[in-house]
Amino acid sequence: MSQCLFIPWKLRKPKSVPDQACAFTAWTCCGAFCSTQGWQTCTVPNPYYFRKKTSWKKMKFLIFTCVGVVHLLSLGFGKTIYKNDISQRTFQEVKEEIASYQDVAKAIINLAVHGKYQNRSYERLALLVDTVGPRLSGSKNLEKAIQIMYKNLQEDGLENVHLEPVRIPHWERGEESAVMLAPRIHRMAILGLGSSIGTPPEGITAEVLVVTSFDELQRRASEARGKIVVYNQPYISYSMTVQYRVRGAVEAAKVGASASLIRSVASFSIYSPHTGMQKYQAGVPKIPTACITVEDAEMLSRMALHGNKIVIQLKMAAKSYPDTDSFNTVAEITGSKYPEQVVLVSGHLDSWDVGQGAMDDGGGAFISWEALSLIKDLGLRPKRTLRLVLWTAEEQGGVGAFQYYQLHKINISNYSLVMESDQGTFLPTGLQFTGSEKARAIMEEVMSLLQPLNITQVFRDAEGTDINFWIQAGVPGASLCDDLYKYFYFHHSHGDTMTVMDPKQMNIAAALWAVVSYVIADMEEMLPRS
Repeated sequence: MSQCLFIPWKLRKPKSVPDQACAFTAWTCCGAFCSTQGWQTCTVPNPYYFRKKTSWKKMKFLIFTCVGVVHLLSLGFGKTIYKNDISQRTFQEVKEEIASYQDVAKAIINLAVHGKYQNRSYERLALLVDTVGPRLSGSKNLEKAIQIMYKNLQEDGLENVHLEPVRIPHWERGEESAVMLAPRIHRMAILGLGSSIGTPPEGITAEVLVVTSFDELQRRASEARGKIVVYNQPYISYSMTVQYRVRGAVEAAKVGASASLIRSVASFSIYSPHTGMQKYQAGVPKIPTACITVEDAEMLSRMALHGNKIVIQLKMAAKSYPDTDSFNTVAEITGSKYPEQVVLVSGHLDSWDVGQGAMDDGGGAFISWEALSLIKDLGLRPKRTLRLVLWTAEEQGGVGAFQYYQLHKINISNYSLVMESDQGTFLPTGLQFTGSEKARAIMEEVMSLLQPLNITQVFRDAEGTDINFWIQAGVPGASLCDDLYKYFYFHHSHGDTMTVMDPKQMNIAAALWAVVSYVIADMEEMLPRS
């Protein structure tokens, strides 16, 4: 028999009763609320009862009051609403449930940090990146890495291991060079930026205009035509400074420049250029663009201030090819009670074509694999499905993740939490989280289980190119938080190698990742949404 939510005159707690009961009582049955939950809507209110008891004006007031109170009660009690039921648990009961996972959390931590599987994520990662190397979107290296991981996940005993096809960009940098010809000869270290066009075979030889900001470029626009614009913007933070890498070519092209060179977006440099993605704009001419070292950008700026005429010859053989076939790599531990519901843990398998892609994002991908391995090794099976996704073409703007979202968003209501590690696996300081305040309160309790590691903080604003699609749609999201300033020493550079990685720090990151993902997947209720 279908049921409907109703509320008595004295506004007692909501109950579920048969539809017939609504029809013969003074209780107002909230049909609008019932219909949103897929329940049968009954007549509201009982006109026979109200005909002699109240006026229609009062009856309308009662209808709106009922709907509003039911909504407030559902929020106030922090319930996860299921079909034909409303959870009656208080937050204290939720806290007690989370506290019951202390022994499991300690077992995961001990196995990852002190036990037989310490350093496993580091060793697995080293084997892949030493063997395969960097994994640029569209490259043979990336496809080789995907096939290796597909086999590894099967051999690890994870379930539902499969590859989900996606179409990804294919760009190659080719040979590239930049030589300062005046006021002296100096061969510069450069890295072409993703999707940049190449120069003519003979290169571009032009005078240089050095600016420190887009505003200065606009003020000096009349000087820019035909020149190579060099940006010597100061590093403030990655999020603020990266706009010069992303938009530098477009802004320079708007004022007639022939090419642009951008000071690498890095918090520290030992003469190391840092690559990354840039974006052209429709209706604006495409010009070649590359990053140069912090040292060279500052040198060129000093020369310009002294009045020196600077001439650079830039050669780039960069070329874009048609999109190519690739895969997101997926593996699971199937849920025991709510297998259709999902906690997603992830990192991206692709990288840029320099260094080894060990830090960005080999570490994040491999602690995500390690989280499932630790849970499996302890014989644990959460109520919800734990799903590992190793994304492809993240560096090109989350291409693989967007296609995954388009394919799976039909089941968005079944995603309790999406997690991504893409900011290094140095010693974690906590977890970044985006979600409702009630979900945040739950995450704070879950993170308290990491007290043995002294890592319990929950920060605002989860970050991750690959999970942002879900977060923007209202799904709670989490990302690993660690020392980002150090991260940008090596980001997108030749320095991103296994030498950057610390096995003990990876152990701790994996333990945190495993505890959080397991507990959220095993709790009786999904994380509440806004």
